[in-house]
Amino acid sequence: MSIKISDIQPIELWSQFDRICQIPRPSKKEEKMIDFLLSFAKKYQLEARQDKVGNVLIKKNATAGYEDKKSIVLQSHIDMVCEKNEDVKHNFEKDAIKPVFQDGWVKAKGTTLGADDGIGVAAQLTILASEEIEHGPLECLFTVDEESGLTGAFALESNFFESELLLNLDSEDEGELFIGCAGGIDTTAAFSYEQEEVPEGSFAMKVSVMGLQGGHSGDDIHRGLGNANKILVRYLHYIKDLYKLRIAFIGGGNLRNAIAREANAVFVVPHKYKEPARIAFNIFFHDIEMEFQDVEPNIRMKLESVDLPKSLIDSDTQNRLLGAIYACPHGVIEMSRKLPGLVETSTNLASIKMNVDSIVVSTSQRSSVESAKEYVQTMVRSVFELAGAKVTHSDGYPGWIPNPESDLLKLVQSSYTSLFEKEPAVRAIHAGLECGLFLEKYPSLDMVSFGPTIKGAHSPDERIEVESVQRFWSLLLAVLKQVPSASK
Repeated sequence: MSIKISDIQPIELWSQFDRICQIPRPSKKEEKMIDFLLSFAKKYQLEARQDKVGNVLIKKNATAGYEDKKSIVLQSHIDMVCEKNEDVKHNFEKDAIKPVFQDGWVKAKGTTLGADDGIGVAAQLTILASEEIEHGPLECLFTVDEESGLTGAFALESNFFESELLLNLDSEDEGELFIGCAGGIDTTAAFSYEQEEVPEGSFAMKVSVMGLQGGHSGDDIHRGLGNANKILVRYLHYIKDLYKLRIAFIGGGNLRNAIAREANAVFVVPHKYKEPARIAFNIFFHDIEMEFQDVEPNIRMKLESVDLPKSLIDSDTQNRLLGAIYACPHGVIEMSRKLPGLVETSTNLASIKMNVDSIVVSTSQRSSVESAKEYVQTMVRSVFELAGAKVTHSDGYPGWIPNPESDLLKLVQSSYTSLFEKEPAVRAIHAGLECGLFLEKYPSLDMVSFGPTIKGAHSPDERIEVESVQRFWSLLLAVLKQVPSASK
């Protein structure tokens, strides 16, 4: 017998999450979710405001007996990463997410679940709707477009909310409290190309890389997972000179903050090389299976015959592109010298996208040290500039410098210990949180980030542990009750 998501404890929280799953909310297209939030505030007669980019703030008065408490803001982002398996039909702009309960976890059917950060949004809505949960003056901040550019946090006005305490509900490891995060920047390389005719006597094939786990380019970068773009290019580079390979199409990956799970290319070789290319493929795939057997047990590669393409990428651009992607670093660059186990600096070769006259390679770099972020972004830039690409950078975003003496941290720590009779871990995170940007506008903010356990974020394997949601919820309610009075 299947269990409905809305029947899981705590029922109010999971019911709100189930409701959120029915609302399409891709990054940069959160209009339906914004409308829902404003209607929600009106339904419960709560004060709400929306800024010019779509961030929403909903305020709620203190419950009886808690009027003297300091005001606190709860914050989550309303957009979600939209990834699906290749064989799944799903329109993220129209279709509802279909969550299912399985073996203690909730996940979606073939798509990302949106627990990042839908579960944080659901927690805020549950508190706003409740007449029983005890809390002081409360502000709930819902930001837009966190996943594809932190647009909401970048554009947040300095007077949008009033609280000096902030709980960010966008962490993914229950039992760990986060007080710092990496800063990041995106580096994009564009290769212009000419279309060339397909030589006579050519044979066309399509090579695909599939079955990789993907995952978050910050949280999962240390795991050594396969990158479909890198694996694809390794094969193409391997046979390029041996069998006079010419590429017609290449593409892989999707979002800047997701490790590429799938990639494919259409290419031609002279007809006499079709069998040698197949043999080379079998040898290559065997080597890749052995190389990644411990971290990517489900990796698959496929080589199939296809119709001849109409045109090819010119050979000069092809060679420069393959060489640059082959040389471009991907993964951990440096581990932290101060916090054992923390990735300090990394880079992600996120996507390859082919347009009519250009091929765009997107990468993202992260570091908790600003000078190291500059170093790795320049490293990536240099590779692509040497290959003749036009390289641009995003504006980037700052990290959040940890404050181990935070009063809010001590409150959350003591609440956790009291509830669960064990100490929570206090960490910085290699992923980017909006907190660093909040500090630029609100320098006196005292912040802590925590959440339930989410695995496989930014991939169709995204799942949230039900038991950890209960602990997350209990901690959040305990902290709200124990916020100090404004006179202290």
